[in-house]
This record gives sequence, C-alpha cells and structure tokens, in this order.
Amino acid sequence: SIKVKMKLTLAIAAALIGTASAFSAVAPNGNAAVDHSLKGIDDGAAHDVFDPTAGDNAALKRNNKDDVWVPQRARPRRNRKSAAVRAMVRENIVTPSNFIYPLFIHDEDFNTEIPSMPGCERHSLDSMVREVGEAYDLGVKTFVLFPKVPDELKTNLGVEAYNPDGIVHRAIRMIKEKYPDSVVCTDVALYPYSDQGHDGVVEDGKILNDVTINQLCKQAVSQARAGADVVAPSDMMDGRVGAIRDALDSEGFTDVSILAYTAKYASAYYGPFRDALDSHPGFGDKKTYQQDPANGREALIEAALDASEGADMLMVKPGMPYLDVIRRLKDATPLPVAAYHVSGEYAMIKAACEKGWLEEKDVVLETLTCFKRAGADIILTYYAKQAAQWMKDDGLY
Repeated sequence: SIKVKMKLTLAIAAALIGTASAFSAVAPNGNAAVDHSLKGIDDGAAHDVFDPTAGDNAALKRNNKDDVWVPQRARPRRNRKSAAVRAMVRENIVTPSNFIYPLFIHDEDFNTEIPSMPGCERHSLDSMVREVGEAYDLGVKTFVLFPKVPDELKTNLGVEAYNPDGIVHRAIRMIKEKYPDSVVCTDVALYPYSDQGHDGVVEDGKILNDVTINQLCKQAVSQARAGADVVAPSDMMDGRVGAIRDALDSEGFTDVSILAYTAKYASAYYGPFRDALDSHPGFGDKKTYQQDPANGREALIEAALDASEGADMLMVKPGMPYLDVIRRLKDATPLPVAAYHVSGEYAMIKAACEKGWLEEKDVVLETLTCFKRAGADIILTYYAKQAAQWMKDDGLY
C-alpha cells in the first residue's frame, strides 16, 4: 500500500541520514560539530566505559557550560592557534643573510657534477661568477671557495696554496670585481694542495704543527692580498689563529676577519666533500688534529683559545650531529657562532628525498631553523641558494 511504501521510504531516508551523520563525525576537514559535554556518547556500550569526569578524584571537570574541562590556566597551544600568532611569537627566524654558500671550483672551462652531492658541481670560474650572481640576487651575500687542484700542483709543503695566480686567488678577484659588496671567505688549510691529502705538512707519518702554520700564514696573507674578506682556517693546528691574526695585521690587513673552525670533528660525514675535491687522506685519518666526536667539553677549550688568539667568529663542523656543541659555544662566548651543514648531511637529505621518503623543502628549512635554534648565527650550507629561493617563494623575506 501507499502507507507502507511511505513508511519504508522514510525508514530508508532515516538510515541514510544516520549513515551520513556517522561519516560526518569523522570528516577529514574536522568541520563537524562536536558536543563538548560528551554526554551520552557511550550509552548502550556493550562494556564498561570509564568516565573521566566522574568520582571524587575526577581527571576532568565540567565548566559553566557543562562541557568537559581541564582546569589549566596556562595553555601553550594558545600561542600556536594560527599562522599569524605563530609568526608573531617565533623565537628563531632564518634568512638568506645568515647563509654562507660553499662553492667548489676547478680550472676547467666546464662544470662537473658531483655524484655523491646531487645538485652540486665543480664550477668553472665563469660558472662560479654566475652562481654567485644568482644567489646574490636571492639575498645570499657570503661565499666560501673550495678548489680542486690538479695533482701535478700538489706538494707536501702545499706551496700552490699561496700562489697569487692560483685558482682561489683568481676566483676572489673575479667575484669582488663583479660583486664588490659580497663577502668572500677562503679556506685556510693545505689539504687541497697536499700530495699527502692532509691539512698540514707531513713528516714520518705525522702532521707537523708549527711548520704547517708557517705555510698557513703565507696562504692567508696571499688570500687577503687577492681581496678576501674573511679567512677561515680549517686545519685544526694548535696556535694557528693567533699566528694568522698577527700575519694579517703585520701586512696591514686588520679588517680581514677570521672565521675559525673551532670545533672541527674527525667525522665520517665528510666523504662527499672529499669526493668533490679529490682530497681523501693519502694515509691514515685526521684524528691527531681534528676533535674526537665523543668529546663536547673539549670544544670549550678550543673556543677559549681561538677567541683569545683573535678569532672573530667560531665554527662547529659538522652541524646536525653536533647541535649540543653549537649550544655550548653559544653559551660560552659572545662571538658569533657558525654551523657547517656538511656534505654528508646534505647527501643524506638528498638521498632520502630522491627515494620519496622525505619532503625536501620542509626538511631543509626545518634543519636550517634547528641550527639557528641551537645558537648558530651563521650557517654554511650547500642548500643556501635553494633555501633562499624557497623563502622568497613563501614570502618569508
């Protein structure tokens, strides 16, 4: 009959409405209304259900509206409730001006890809200038140069390191001529120029400290003469910062800064960098001059020495595995602290992103922010240009 059919139709409609309501309660956009009293939601349950609002020692209470309520005045989530509020209270902000962009260079008229560092190349000098310009336009103003030197120019004493017509010296002049307001940093160490693959002069399998410093002073002065704004001794010889400071000052380069590799660890994260420069140690390792990864307090000794010897900035290398050391230095010194996001860290992110396991942009920007949060004022990263582009795209500066 018509009445029966109508009843059946209404029953089906009610069932459909009930089904829709059930699905709307778990809608992915979270817009479905929720009864904050939560009363009656477990009525008819086939088992006992604990009521957090019941009893003399109830876990939750009810407010004036009879809604469930945790009587807590301080609620940190209030400062996270919107993008605008989060931006207003953000403690650490990374901008391209915090970056130093490491560039690999070689004396060829072409670029060479670095397989273990996807996205990085050994640049010809003309390509290097173009890369500097692209990064400069994105707000990255500071660069550090790392040369791949031909084997025939390598010697134990590393004399090519202070050749005024060497690749680094020509590169400095080219950058400063095209971008005079840029900041050019140079690496002070012998490993690119050493036929032993070590940061210093070798005798009977040992790295000579004071003899090496003699060569480093020549290298630093020659780089300053070429126009370097900052020299960065990465060799980890004892006393080299003071000697380099005195050498620079004696030649009138009192305005040339020293960014000391203060806490440079004998790390396993440097492999791709050494691929880029073909500078793997010719024998043994670098543990007699670079720091033991197990030591944190030792970095404070190095920091105190470097500061007393005239360093202007202090660096921790590597970065992510040594955030605790960055914080120790930040708490111990008034000098700016730098973190080096090294080649192995870069390569790990690249590999995971190529596998589709991580979202590259999000992971990189989080990583760089972590350096800042730990206390780094300066971040050396191969992602400098790309990160600056992401920041610009997102309207962050």
